[in-house]
Amino acid sequence: MANTSQKRFSEKGRSPAPPARNSSSGKASNKKSYASEGVKDNDIFLLPAFDYQVMAFMTVLAAAVRLFRIYQPTSVVFDEVHFGGFASKYIKGKFFMDVHPPLAKLLITLAGWLAGFDGKFDFKDIGKDYLEPKVPYVAMRMLPAVLGVLTIPTMFLTLKAYGCKTVTAAMGTALLIFENALTTQSRLILLDSPLLICTAFTALAWTCFNNQHELGPERAFDPTWWFWLAATGLGLGATVSVKWVGLFTIAWVGSLTILQLWVLLGDTENVPARKWFKHFFARVFCLIIIPMAFYMGMFGIHFLCLVNPGDGDGFMSSEFQATLNNKGMADTPADVAFGSEVTIRHHNTQGGYMHSHAHMYPGGSKQQQVTLYPHKDENNIFLLENQTQPVTADNVTVTGPRAWSNTTDLIKNGDVIRLYHLTTHRRLHSHDVRPPVTEADWQNEVSAYGYEGFEGDANDMFRVEIVKSLSDGDVAKERLRTIQTKFRLIHIMSGCALFSHKVKLPDWGFEQQEVTCAKQGTLPNSIWYIEQNFHPTFGPDAEKVNYRNPGFLGKFWELQRVMWRTNKGLTESHAWDSRPPSWPTLRRGINFWGKDHRQIYLLGNPAIWWPSTLAILAYVVFKAVAVLRWQRSCNDYSSVNFKRFDYELGQTVLGWAFHYFPFYLMARQLFLHHYLPALYFAIMALCQLYDFFFNRIRSFGMKEVPAIGNTVAALFVLFAVFIFTLYAPLTYGNTWTKDACRSVKLIDTWDFDCNTFHDDYSKYSTPVSVAFDGATPTSSPVAAGSSEAMPKEAVTPKKQDDSKVVGREESVEYRDQDGNLLDDEAVKALVKEGKAKFETKYETRTRVIDEAGNEVPAVAPDHPDIQGQNPDTKGIPEAKGKSQPANAKAESESLEGERKAKAQPASDANEATR
Repeated sequence: MANTSQKRFSEKGRSPAPPARNSSSGKASNKKSYASEGVKDNDIFLLPAFDYQVMAFMTVLAAAVRLFRIYQPTSVVFDEVHFGGFASKYIKGKFFMDVHPPLAKLLITLAGWLAGFDGKFDFKDIGKDYLEPKVPYVAMRMLPAVLGVLTIPTMFLTLKAYGCKTVTAAMGTALLIFENALTTQSRLILLDSPLLICTAFTALAWTCFNNQHELGPERAFDPTWWFWLAATGLGLGATVSVKWVGLFTIAWVGSLTILQLWVLLGDTENVPARKWFKHFFARVFCLIIIPMAFYMGMFGIHFLCLVNPGDGDGFMSSEFQATLNNKGMADTPADVAFGSEVTIRHHNTQGGYMHSHAHMYPGGSKQQQVTLYPHKDENNIFLLENQTQPVTADNVTVTGPRAWSNTTDLIKNGDVIRLYHLTTHRRLHSHDVRPPVTEADWQNEVSAYGYEGFEGDANDMFRVEIVKSLSDGDVAKERLRTIQTKFRLIHIMSGCALFSHKVKLPDWGFEQQEVTCAKQGTLPNSIWYIEQNFHPTFGPDAEKVNYRNPGFLGKFWELQRVMWRTNKGLTESHAWDSRPPSWPTLRRGINFWGKDHRQIYLLGNPAIWWPSTLAILAYVVFKAVAVLRWQRSCNDYSSVNFKRFDYELGQTVLGWAFHYFPFYLMARQLFLHHYLPALYFAIMALCQLYDFFFNRIRSFGMKEVPAIGNTVAALFVLFAVFIFTLYAPLTYGNTWTKDACRSVKLIDTWDFDCNTFHDDYSKYSTPVSVAFDGATPTSSPVAAGSSEAMPKEAVTPKKQDDSKVVGREESVEYRDQDGNLLDDEAVKALVKEGKAKFETKYETRTRVIDEAGNEVPAVAPDHPDIQGQNPDTKGIPEAKGKSQPANAKAESESLEGERKAKAQPASDANEATR
């Protein structure tokens, strides 16, 4: 054993494949096995010391590049709106719904919590300041940044596990370090950096395991073999726990695993059936069970953290919501009778409870609104009346809605009922009037109609139609049972069904969900059930029911379904989205942030991006030619290097394909950053192509002259670094000039706005002026005391009553949508390009001076915003009113003439949190 270790060290970590087990027999030694020809033991734990030194140096360099000015900008950037906001909700324990699994968000939350983040900052808008509320945003950004740095040694070790030279591994790490898009993504509170390190670790673990597998049957099931197989499963679990893009990584490893098992099946000499099943179940355990356990474990932590109701619980079922604090309810009577006071919930949309309030529709019948409301409220309570009043034994009709208080007539399938709203004394009502929002011929308005003492009319009557396929239990299929019975309410006069769908009413309806009566409504949207039930005759011994506790598995599967459905629903266009065909050629980036004449724009390094795409194309061409030559019985595959090139590079290109082509099947919003995992594989393929050309294949003549290959690698890296520096202002949000920006805008579809920047760097030393929310010319008198703007006592101290106006000046300023001051050239450029419109806002600025000409500080009353919005004034929320000035916005349009140039967060989580 000691001799073997010494030999492996002497071979620089590459020992030859071990001999056959029956090495004493020449005949046995010639037997074929599934071991691959030309494969050496590329153990990454046995590399020469120099390799580790190079790797450490590149890692330190990556840290310097990725962490440079990580505090910049000091405000919310792009999807920090979402993922910073989720950290806030984790700390508060408020349930939210997001389309991504929780691992990366939990790690970001942990980083913020350890740094003292209390969750009070909401990350609501791009550009919202971090400094004043003292948000530990740098610590939260450090988590993705450190994970981004870790991709550097991971790439180095992966290339070494493939058998590449040290110079190739160093080149690969350098290309990762100086790739602008990867640098930008890793410096912000985003999920792509955690996703990339998990993907890279999985690729490393699989490559190491595959290397052990290719060494032959002697390495099967030894500790190293098990270690890397289990590590691969762990990496798969982590990757899919960050984003569902990890499913593409699973598909990549799964396809290669099937290939391995197929090859093993053909080696009848070394792999009998029993051993083949051992291989099979080892892979099942490590590559299926371990990832699933890890993934489900992350959701277990997710549920433990989010125990309070939040803005995401409306996406979940009532059973799910009942597991949250303050959302559970006491047991309620099971049977429902005439005279029961009930709350009725919609089954399909989780929109909430049937609800009415003392506000009228502005159009249509102008009767009282009926809506779906997501929270418990006394306005949700309806009393169930029979269509006729009860009669006593003395033949006396009992009047009023409480007439059934002493009866226990249970409501059965087919019974006709009326729904009396207790707080407003009106009954649920429908008629042949179009709804206020969904003005379709097959939809009728639903309102609350009547007054206290009114006996009602025929349009108040609904027939109970139990949906037996959805009702729980035989009894619940025959009569109304709380929670267990799912039913429809059919309007007697028109035949329409009480209906609700995901359509919100305008402000006059408080943005609650619309309720209508649909003549052709879909079944799921017309199904209701009773959640709470009270009847005076039901005592404490009455049969009671409650929601079933779904348990962990029930909550887990429900959340997966909701995530999938929400993800599919993200189909709205976005100002900065793009489609997969444009990604390999880097046709368009993403505007992340813009403020103070600076901009962050996600754009790759074309010196790295385009060659990596060419490397993929080169392999595709090679494979096509190789297949044709194989069909023509050419003997190319007799060459070891030819086979290794095809398999090793093909494995990487397959990883690229699995992380790229599935996006063509998606109709949802997509962005350039979705290509980054595929880019990682493309860069790796480029490095492997270089290594085979310069270091492995003798026929090219480069292997004997390593200086040529080293020089080419160095020049290529230097060129990539140079290009990186050209676009660094967009990566870091640094100062830049218009001319420098325009000089590197190689493609018209790169729509970062060069007019954002100053003409020269000296202007960046000027303090930033107060920003306005539009490109607005401002008339600003700056000399002394103008009584036209405000009362004299508001601008002049009383002790300076003898002050007088000594001059008045007027000037015009132009500002962009971020409040940045624009010079005349910038304004002319915007007008010429048709990218802006201008609206005027007048502003008066007053200076008070004494007789000697010295400026005197003015005493002015508090601005109205300090006292807050008048509570009697309806309109924009107070917080929004404070954050937005009163002037109109000027919209900048893109080359397509439709997209706004302002940075916007992606909608990955928007639908789930709005």
